[in-house]
Amino acid sequence: MSKFWSPFVKDLVPYVPGEQPKLTKLVKLNTNENPYGPSPKALAAMQAELNDNLRLYPDPNSDLLKQAVAKYYGVDGSKVFLGNGSDEVLAHIFHGLFQHDLPLLFPDISYSFYPVYCGLYGITSAPVPLDEQFQIRVADYAKPNGGIIFPNPNAPTGCVLALDAVEQLLKASPDSVVVVDEAYIDFGGETAISLVDRYPNLLVTQTLSKSRSLAGLRVGLAVGHPDLIEALERVKNSFNSYPLDRLAIVGAAAAFEDREYFEKTCQLVIDSREKVVAQLQDKGFEVLPSAANFIFARHPRHDAASLAAKLREQGVIVRHFKQERIAQFLRISIGTPEQNQALIDGLGDL
Repeated sequence: MSKFWSPFVKDLVPYVPGEQPKLTKLVKLNTNENPYGPSPKALAAMQAELNDNLRLYPDPNSDLLKQAVAKYYGVDGSKVFLGNGSDEVLAHIFHGLFQHDLPLLFPDISYSFYPVYCGLYGITSAPVPLDEQFQIRVADYAKPNGGIIFPNPNAPTGCVLALDAVEQLLKASPDSVVVVDEAYIDFGGETAISLVDRYPNLLVTQTLSKSRSLAGLRVGLAVGHPDLIEALERVKNSFNSYPLDRLAIVGAAAAFEDREYFEKTCQLVIDSREKVVAQLQDKGFEVLPSAANFIFARHPRHDAASLAAKLREQGVIVRHFKQERIAQFLRISIGTPEQNQALIDGLGDL
Protein backbone atom coordinates (compact mmCIF):
# COMPACT_ATOMS: atom_id res chain seq x y z
CA MET A 1 0.00 0.00 0.00
CA SER A 2 3.04 2.24 -0.44
CA LYS A 3 1.11 4.60 -2.75
CA PHE A 4 -0.31 6.12 0.45
CA TRP A 5 3.06 6.74 2.06
CA SER A 6 4.68 10.14 2.45
CA PRO A 7 7.62 10.17 -0.01
CA PHE A 8 10.38 10.07 2.64
CA VAL A 9 9.11 6.86 4.27
CA LYS A 10 10.38 4.55 1.54
CA ASP A 11 13.97 5.69 2.16
CA LEU A 12 13.92 5.13 5.93
CA VAL A 13 16.09 2.35 7.38
CA PRO A 14 14.47 1.65 10.78
CA TYR A 15 16.27 0.58 13.94
CA VAL A 16 16.29 -3.18 14.58
CA PRO A 17 16.00 -3.97 18.32
CA GLY A 18 17.50 -7.08 19.87
CA GLU A 19 15.38 -10.20 19.49
CA GLN A 20 12.64 -10.64 22.10
CA PRO A 21 11.97 -14.39 21.81
CA LYS A 22 8.59 -15.80 22.85
CA LEU A 23 10.15 -18.93 24.38
CA THR A 24 10.52 -18.47 28.13
CA LYS A 25 13.18 -21.08 28.81
CA LEU A 26 15.87 -19.30 26.79
CA VAL A 27 18.68 -17.54 28.67
CA LYS A 28 18.33 -14.03 27.22
CA LEU A 29 21.67 -12.20 27.21
CA ASN A 30 21.08 -10.09 24.10
CA THR A 31 19.22 -6.90 25.10
CA ASN A 32 21.12 -5.60 28.18
CA GLU A 33 18.12 -5.93 30.47
CA ASN A 34 18.89 -5.91 34.18
CA PRO A 35 18.73 -9.44 35.66
CA TYR A 36 17.39 -8.08 38.96
CA GLY A 37 13.86 -6.75 39.33
CA PRO A 38 12.87 -3.14 40.00
CA SER A 39 13.01 -1.60 43.46
CA PRO A 40 10.24 -3.06 45.65
CA LYS A 41 9.42 0.55 46.61
CA ALA A 42 8.88 1.38 42.93
CA LEU A 43 6.54 -1.59 42.52
CA ALA A 44 4.61 -0.60 45.67
CA ALA A 45 4.25 2.99 44.43
CA MET A 46 2.85 1.79 41.10
CA GLN A 47 0.43 -0.64 42.76
CA ALA A 48 -0.85 2.20 44.98
CA GLU A 49 -1.42 4.32 41.86
CA LEU A 50 -3.47 1.58 40.20
CA ASN A 51 -6.83 3.10 41.03
CA ASP A 52 -9.73 5.15 39.69
CA ASN A 53 -7.41 8.08 38.96
CA LEU A 54 -6.34 6.31 35.74
CA ARG A 55 -9.41 7.91 34.15
CA LEU A 56 -7.60 11.25 34.54
CA TYR A 57 -4.69 12.49 32.45
CA PRO A 58 -1.28 12.41 34.14
CA ASP A 59 0.65 15.57 35.02
CA PRO A 60 1.98 16.76 31.62
CA ASN A 61 5.14 18.08 33.32
CA SER A 62 5.67 14.98 35.49
CA ASP A 63 6.73 17.33 38.29
CA LEU A 64 6.94 14.58 40.95
CA LEU A 65 9.54 12.70 38.90
CA LYS A 66 11.29 15.86 37.71
CA GLN A 67 11.88 16.87 41.32
CA ALA A 68 13.07 13.36 42.25
CA VAL A 69 15.66 13.47 39.45
CA ALA A 70 16.68 17.04 40.35
CA LYS A 71 17.11 16.09 44.00
CA TYR A 72 19.10 12.94 43.16
CA TYR A 73 21.59 14.84 40.98
CA GLY A 74 21.58 18.10 42.94
CA VAL A 75 20.37 20.25 40.05
CA ASP A 76 17.47 22.65 39.56
CA GLY A 77 14.25 21.19 38.15
CA SER A 78 14.48 23.60 35.19
CA LYS A 79 17.47 21.54 33.99
CA VAL A 80 15.54 18.25 33.75
CA PHE A 81 13.57 16.90 30.78
CA LEU A 82 11.57 13.65 30.79
CA GLY A 83 10.36 11.38 28.02
CA ASN A 84 8.86 8.02 27.15
CA GLY A 85 12.17 6.14 27.28
CA SER A 86 15.50 7.71 26.38
CA ASP A 87 14.89 6.84 22.71
CA GLU A 88 12.05 9.39 22.65
CA VAL A 89 14.27 11.92 24.46
CA LEU A 90 16.97 11.31 21.83
CA ALA A 91 14.42 11.72 19.02
CA HIS A 92 13.47 15.16 20.37
CA ILE A 93 17.17 16.07 20.67
CA PHE A 94 17.87 15.14 17.05
CA HIS A 95 14.77 17.01 15.93
CA GLY A 96 15.19 20.10 18.09
CA LEU A 97 18.97 20.53 18.48
CA PHE A 98 20.81 18.76 15.64
CA GLN A 99 19.18 20.07 12.45
CA HIS A 100 22.02 22.34 11.30
CA ASP A 101 24.11 22.87 8.16
CA LEU A 102 27.27 21.25 9.52
CA PRO A 103 27.33 17.46 10.05
CA LEU A 104 26.53 15.70 13.31
CA LEU A 105 29.49 13.73 14.72
CA PHE A 106 29.21 10.35 16.48
CA PRO A 107 31.42 7.24 16.66
CA ASP A 108 31.41 4.86 13.70
CA ILE A 109 30.69 2.01 16.13
CA SER A 110 27.95 3.28 18.41
CA TYR A 111 24.24 3.12 19.17
CA SER A 112 22.64 2.21 15.85
CA PHE A 113 19.62 4.46 16.49
CA TYR A 114 21.77 7.56 15.78
CA PRO A 115 21.93 7.04 11.99
CA VAL A 116 18.23 6.08 12.03
CA TYR A 117 17.30 9.46 13.55
CA CYS A 118 19.55 11.20 11.03
CA GLY A 119 17.54 9.51 8.27
CA LEU A 120 14.21 10.36 9.90
CA TYR A 121 15.01 14.06 10.39
CA GLY A 122 17.23 14.64 7.34
CA ILE A 123 20.38 15.31 9.36
CA THR A 124 23.79 15.06 7.70
CA SER A 125 26.23 13.01 9.77
CA ALA A 126 29.96 12.26 9.68
CA PRO A 127 30.76 9.12 11.72
CA VAL A 128 34.15 9.36 13.48
CA PRO A 129 36.18 6.11 13.60
CA LEU A 130 37.07 4.64 16.97
CA ASP A 131 40.79 3.88 17.34
CA GLU A 132 42.28 0.37 16.96
CA GLN A 133 41.40 -0.41 20.60
CA PHE A 134 37.79 0.69 19.92
CA GLN A 135 38.19 3.81 22.07
CA ILE A 136 36.91 7.34 21.33
CA ARG A 137 39.73 9.73 20.37
CA VAL A 138 38.68 13.11 21.73
CA ALA A 139 40.97 15.03 19.36
CA ASP A 140 39.07 13.63 16.34
CA TYR A 141 35.97 15.60 17.37
CA ALA A 142 37.75 18.98 17.47
CA LYS A 143 36.54 20.05 14.04
CA PRO A 144 33.57 22.02 12.65
CA ASN A 145 30.31 20.23 13.45
CA GLY A 146 26.59 20.72 13.89
CA GLY A 147 26.57 18.72 17.12
CA ILE A 148 28.21 15.73 18.80
CA ILE A 149 26.62 12.67 20.40
CA PHE A 150 28.16 9.54 21.88
CA PRO A 151 27.17 6.91 24.43
CA ASN A 152 29.30 6.79 27.58
CA PRO A 153 30.04 3.96 28.18
CA ASN A 154 29.89 3.37 24.44
CA ALA A 155 27.55 0.75 23.05
CA PRO A 156 28.10 -1.93 21.90
CA THR A 157 31.76 -1.80 23.02
CA GLY A 158 31.23 -0.99 26.72
CA CYS A 159 34.32 1.25 26.78
CA VAL A 160 34.05 4.37 28.96
CA LEU A 161 35.45 7.87 28.42
CA ALA A 162 36.84 9.51 31.57
CA LEU A 163 35.17 12.71 32.77
CA ASP A 164 38.22 14.89 32.05
CA ALA A 165 38.21 13.61 28.43
CA VAL A 166 34.51 14.51 28.14
CA GLU A 167 35.40 17.99 29.38
CA GLN A 168 38.19 18.31 26.77
CA LEU A 169 35.66 17.46 24.07
CA LEU A 170 33.23 20.08 25.40
CA LYS A 171 35.91 22.77 25.43
CA ALA A 172 36.81 22.06 21.80
CA SER A 173 33.22 22.57 20.54
CA PRO A 174 31.76 25.45 22.60
CA ASP A 175 29.33 26.45 19.83
CA SER A 176 27.78 22.98 19.36
CA VAL A 177 25.48 20.88 21.50
CA VAL A 178 27.35 17.90 22.93
CA VAL A 179 25.09 15.04 24.05
CA VAL A 180 26.50 12.37 26.36
CA ASP A 181 24.17 9.36 26.22
CA GLU A 182 24.60 7.70 29.63
CA ALA A 183 22.34 4.65 29.36
CA TYR A 184 24.98 2.48 31.09
CA ILE A 185 26.83 5.01 33.26
CA ASP A 186 25.82 3.46 36.59
CA PHE A 187 27.81 0.27 35.96
CA GLY A 188 31.26 1.83 36.14
CA GLY A 189 31.43 5.36 34.73
CA GLU A 190 31.19 8.86 36.18
CA THR A 191 28.22 10.94 35.08
CA ALA A 192 28.84 14.19 33.21
CA ILE A 193 25.86 15.81 34.97
CA SER A 194 28.40 17.44 37.32
CA LEU A 195 29.63 19.48 34.32
CA VAL A 196 26.23 20.83 33.26
CA ASP A 197 26.50 24.08 35.27
CA ARG A 198 29.82 24.98 33.60
CA TYR A 199 28.99 24.03 30.01
CA PRO A 200 25.74 25.43 28.57
CA ASN A 201 26.25 23.27 25.44
CA LEU A 202 26.21 19.98 27.41
CA LEU A 203 23.16 17.71 27.52
CA VAL A 204 23.26 14.39 29.38
CA THR A 205 20.67 11.68 28.69
CA GLN A 206 19.87 8.69 30.89
CA THR A 207 17.34 5.87 31.09
CA LEU A 208 15.68 3.88 33.86
CA SER A 209 15.72 0.78 31.63
CA LYS A 210 19.14 -0.55 32.67
CA SER A 211 20.44 0.27 36.14
CA ARG A 212 16.96 0.74 37.62
CA SER A 213 15.45 -2.37 35.99
CA LEU A 214 12.47 -0.53 34.48
CA ALA A 215 12.85 -1.27 30.75
CA GLY A 216 9.17 -2.20 30.64
CA LEU A 217 8.10 1.18 32.04
CA ARG A 218 9.72 3.39 29.34
CA VAL A 219 11.22 6.36 31.21
CA GLY A 220 14.12 8.47 29.98
CA LEU A 221 15.53 11.85 30.93
CA ALA A 222 17.92 14.62 29.96
CA VAL A 223 19.79 17.09 32.16
CA GLY A 224 21.22 20.31 30.75
CA HIS A 225 21.04 24.10 30.60
CA PRO A 226 17.45 25.45 30.75
CA ASP A 227 17.84 26.83 27.19
CA LEU A 228 18.39 23.31 25.86
CA ILE A 229 15.59 21.91 28.03
CA GLU A 230 13.18 24.57 26.71
CA ALA A 231 13.88 23.48 23.13
CA LEU A 232 13.04 19.89 24.05
CA GLU A 233 9.88 20.96 25.89
CA ARG A 234 8.73 22.89 22.81
CA VAL A 235 9.24 19.83 20.60
CA LYS A 236 7.61 17.49 23.14
CA ASN A 237 4.55 19.74 23.52
CA SER A 238 4.19 19.85 19.74
CA PHE A 239 4.32 16.05 19.63
CA ASN A 240 2.82 14.52 22.82
CA SER A 241 1.89 16.54 25.90
CA TYR A 242 1.56 13.43 28.10
CA PRO A 243 4.53 11.13 27.37
CA LEU A 244 4.65 9.63 30.88
CA ASP A 245 1.65 7.87 32.39
CA ARG A 246 0.63 7.94 36.06
CA LEU A 247 2.27 4.61 36.89
CA ALA A 248 5.56 5.60 35.25
CA ILE A 249 5.75 8.90 37.12
CA VAL A 250 5.29 7.44 40.60
CA GLY A 251 7.29 4.26 39.92
CA ALA A 252 10.28 6.10 38.48
CA ALA A 253 10.24 8.68 41.31
CA ALA A 254 10.27 5.88 43.91
CA ALA A 255 13.11 4.13 42.05
CA PHE A 256 15.26 7.28 42.31
CA GLU A 257 14.49 7.56 46.01
CA ASP A 258 15.53 3.95 46.72
CA ARG A 259 19.31 4.46 46.54
CA GLU A 260 20.12 1.43 48.68
CA TYR A 261 18.45 -1.08 46.34
CA PHE A 262 19.88 0.67 43.27
CA GLU A 263 23.45 0.58 44.57
CA LYS A 264 23.16 -3.03 45.72
CA THR A 265 21.89 -4.37 42.38
CA CYS A 266 24.40 -2.32 40.35
CA GLN A 267 27.21 -3.82 42.42
CA LEU A 268 25.87 -7.33 41.87
CA VAL A 269 25.97 -6.76 38.10
CA ILE A 270 29.50 -5.29 38.27
CA ASP A 271 30.78 -8.24 40.34
CA SER A 272 29.21 -10.72 37.91
CA ARG A 273 30.67 -8.86 34.93
CA GLU A 274 34.21 -9.13 36.28
CA LYS A 275 33.74 -12.85 36.93
CA VAL A 276 32.39 -13.49 33.40
CA VAL A 277 35.27 -11.48 31.89
CA ALA A 278 37.80 -13.67 33.73
CA GLN A 279 36.00 -16.88 32.67
CA LEU A 280 35.91 -15.81 29.01
CA GLN A 281 39.57 -14.80 29.08
CA ASP A 282 40.37 -18.26 30.44
CA LYS A 283 38.75 -19.65 27.29
CA GLY A 284 40.94 -17.46 25.09
CA PHE A 285 38.51 -14.61 24.43
CA GLU A 286 39.66 -11.04 24.00
CA VAL A 287 37.25 -8.88 26.05
CA LEU A 288 37.17 -5.09 25.70
CA PRO A 289 37.29 -3.21 29.05
CA SER A 290 33.64 -2.69 30.01
CA ALA A 291 31.97 -0.17 32.33
CA ALA A 292 28.49 -1.34 31.26
CA ASN A 293 26.14 -4.21 32.11
CA PHE A 294 27.41 -6.10 29.06
CA ILE A 295 30.72 -7.14 27.57
CA PHE A 296 32.08 -7.13 24.02
CA ALA A 297 34.24 -10.15 23.22
CA ARG A 298 35.86 -12.01 20.33
CA HIS A 299 37.78 -15.27 20.02
CA PRO A 300 40.88 -15.46 17.79
CA ARG A 301 40.04 -18.97 16.54
CA HIS A 302 36.23 -19.03 16.39
CA ASP A 303 33.83 -17.14 14.14
CA ALA A 304 31.43 -14.94 16.13
CA ALA A 305 28.32 -15.87 14.11
CA SER A 306 29.09 -19.58 14.58
CA LEU A 307 29.59 -19.07 18.33
CA ALA A 308 26.26 -17.20 18.56
CA ALA A 309 24.53 -20.06 16.68
CA LYS A 310 26.18 -22.67 18.94
CA LEU A 311 25.05 -20.79 22.06
CA ARG A 312 21.52 -20.55 20.71
CA GLU A 313 21.44 -24.32 20.30
CA GLN A 314 22.31 -24.46 24.02
CA GLY A 315 19.42 -22.08 24.78
CA VAL A 316 21.53 -18.94 25.29
CA ILE A 317 20.96 -15.84 23.13
CA VAL A 318 23.66 -13.18 22.68
CA ARG A 319 23.83 -10.26 20.24
CA HIS A 320 25.90 -10.44 17.05
CA PHE A 321 26.32 -7.35 14.84
CA LYS A 322 27.17 -7.71 11.14
CA GLN A 323 28.92 -4.32 10.85
CA GLU A 324 32.32 -4.99 9.29
CA ARG A 325 34.66 -3.74 12.02
CA ILE A 326 32.85 -5.64 14.77
CA ALA A 327 31.58 -8.71 12.89
CA GLN A 328 33.82 -11.00 14.98
CA PHE A 329 32.54 -9.68 18.32
CA LEU A 330 29.65 -10.83 20.47
CA ARG A 331 27.84 -8.47 22.82
CA ILE A 332 26.88 -10.40 25.93
CA SER A 333 24.56 -8.97 28.59
CA ILE A 334 25.36 -9.78 32.21
CA GLY A 335 22.67 -11.95 33.77
CA THR A 336 22.16 -13.65 37.10
CA PRO A 337 24.97 -15.96 38.24
CA GLU A 338 22.88 -18.91 36.96
CA GLN A 339 22.40 -17.30 33.54
CA ASN A 340 26.10 -16.41 33.32
CA GLN A 341 27.00 -20.02 34.13
CA ALA A 342 24.66 -21.18 31.34
CA LEU A 343 26.68 -18.97 28.98
CA ILE A 344 30.00 -20.48 30.09
CA ASP A 345 28.56 -24.02 29.93
CA GLY A 346 27.11 -23.30 26.49
CA LEU A 347 30.53 -22.35 25.17
CA GLY A 348 31.85 -25.63 26.52
CA ASP A 349 35.38 -26.67 25.61
CA LEU A 350 36.32 -24.43 22.73
